[in-house]
Amino acid sequence: MDDTKVAFTPFASLNNFMRPDFRLSVIRSTLQALPKLPESFRAPVDEMTRKVVSVPGFRHGDRAPAMLKVVPMAKAFEKSSELVAAMISAWAEAHAELRQQVYDLLKAQGWEILPIEADRTKLPGFLPKWPKGIDYETLYKAYTDMFPEADISIDNVSLMVVWLSTRLPYQLVEPKGDEAPEAETQPE
Repeated sequence: MDDTKVAFTPFASLNNFMRPDFRLSVIRSTLQALPKLPESFRAPVDEMTRKVVSVPGFRHGDRAPAMLKVVPMAKAFEKSSELVAAMISAWAEAHAELRQQVYDLLKAQGWEILPIEADRTKLPGFLPKWPKGIDYETLYKAYTDMFPEADISIDNVSLMVVWLSTRLPYQLVEPKGDEAPEAETQPE
């Protein structure tokens, strides 16, 4: 009998790795992109906004103009894993080219990750294990080498790496042999 259990850290743990200015930037860009995204990405953000975001002057926070929601949403984002998952999923959809590039990068480096179209919001959070010897700067350098024409910040590449790999660098672990980290679970 295998007693191995997979531990997750809540999606809200992402806040421990985000600067406040970058968090606001991600929320702002996601809210601006939201009207153009498919309903499957808009609806979860709207639902979580109704549940956990309080916008002064609005009974229902989801009905407030996007720019009035940014700061209240950032406060809720720090606490609500469901809001983090919905927002980052929508952010990734709004940055489809970057998502594909980072997916290609991780696959080229041997990372075993969920398929690009997998609904990561169904997971209970991020895996806290990160491969030793791999950091955001190393991944960004590999990204710029692979996509020299891309004009994307290290913050955006790092966030996409975290989202696609569903990992946060809490525990640094030795990769098994020459392998990169494996996806240890599949969303429903």
